[in-house]
Amino acid sequence: MNAVVDQIGDLAEAGEKMVERLRRKAFLPDSRKELNVRFGIAEAAQLLGCSTNRIRMAEEDGRLPPAPPTENGRRPGYNVEELLNMRQVLGASPERAPLDIPAIIAVQNFKGGVGKSTVTTHLAHYFAVQGYRVLVVDCDSQATTTTLFGFNPHFNIQREETLYPYLSIDPTQVDLLYAVKHTAWPNVDLIPSNLELFDVEYELAAAGSDGGSVLAARFRKLKQGLMDLARHYDVVLLDPPPALGTISLAVMQAANALLVPLAATTPDFCSTVQFLSMMDQVINQLQTAGIEVDYQFVRLLCSKFDSNDPSHSMVRAIMEQSFGPALLPIPILDSAEISHAALRMMTVYELERPIGTPRTHKRCRANLDEAMGQIEALVRQGWGRVAPAREEDIVNAA
Repeated sequence: MNAVVDQIGDLAEAGEKMVERLRRKAFLPDSRKELNVRFGIAEAAQLLGCSTNRIRMAEEDGRLPPAPPTENGRRPGYNVEELLNMRQVLGASPERAPLDIPAIIAVQNFKGGVGKSTVTTHLAHYFAVQGYRVLVVDCDSQATTTTLFGFNPHFNIQREETLYPYLSIDPTQVDLLYAVKHTAWPNVDLIPSNLELFDVEYELAAAGSDGGSVLAARFRKLKQGLMDLARHYDVVLLDPPPALGTISLAVMQAANALLVPLAATTPDFCSTVQFLSMMDQVINQLQTAGIEVDYQFVRLLCSKFDSNDPSHSMVRAIMEQSFGPALLPIPILDSAEISHAALRMMTVYELERPIGTPRTHKRCRANLDEAMGQIEALVRQGWGRVAPAREEDIVNAA
C-alpha cells in the first residue's frame, strides 16, 4: 500500500490515543464522568416554580432531607438527584401523563458542522435540569454525542453495545434494553455508538438491492424498539448521521418530531434548503411504500449565531423570510463558553463554575435556557399541557 496512504491509520491511532488522554484528564480520578454541578436554593426554587420558603419549610417539617451542611456560612447547593427528589415531594415534576405520547425528536441536518451533536447534548441536559426523564440515542457512527457523555467510543464501547445487534441483518437482540447505559445525570440514559455501527449501512444497503422489504422491516423495527423504550421516558433525542443513509432514513421514520439546526451562513442555509427538499422527496417515497412518517412539529434552530456579525444577521433575516414560524425565534448564540465546555467533554449545564468570565457564562446559560425552552414548549403543547403557573405569579396576580 502507498506509504502516504498508510499514514491515515497512524493518524487515526494517534488521535484515538489523544482522545483517551483528554477523557482521562477530564474525568479523573476514576476516568468516569461525574456530575458535580449544584444549584443554590434560589435557583432550585426558580426551577421548581416555588418560593425558597416552601423549600425551607419542607426541610424543617421532614418532607425533604435536612438542608445541606454549610461551607463558610453558605449552603453548597443541591445536586441534580436532590433536585429531582424535591420535585417529587413538592409536586413539581414535569413528567408527562401516562397517556401522553413521549416526544421522540430527531436532531437532523445533512450538513456537518452545524452543531448537531452539541445541540443534542445541551438539549438533553436542559431537559434533565427541568426534571424530565430523557433517553439519548446516538445513531451516528462518528459517536460525537457518545463522547460528550463521557464514553470513549473506541476504547469503551463495543459494537454489541450499540444499535448494531438490533438493526443488523442477523440480529441478536429482540429489543433495545440491552443498549441503554446510565450517564452521570440520574435522569438521562444513553444508547451509545461507535464506528462499527456503520456496518449496518453496508448490510442494509446490500439487502435493499434485492428489494425494499428488508429496509422497510428495519425501519419499522427501529420505530417499534424506540416506542417500547420511550414508555420509560418523557423525551427521546435521536442523533442520526449527517448523511442520507439507511440509518438516517430509519431515524426519520422513527421520530415523531424533527429539529433542524443550521448555522447563520449562506452555505449552511443553501445546504439546509437542499436537505429539506431531499427530506420531502424521501418522505413521499417512504409513504408510497407504506412506511408512515408523522411529525408533531418540524422546527429549524439557528445555531452558532454571532449577533455582532452583520453577515449572520443578514442570513438570519433570509431564514426568517424563507421559513417563517418554522424557524424558532431565539437562536443559540456563538459562545466561547460552549467551546470551552466541549474541550472538557461537557456541556454548559455541567460546568461547576464559569470557564470564562461570569458575565459570559451567565449570558450563555440564559440564552441556552431560552433556546431550549422553545423546544420544551413544543413538547408540552404536544401533550396538551402548557408550562405550570409559577407560585409567585399566582401570588402577584392575587
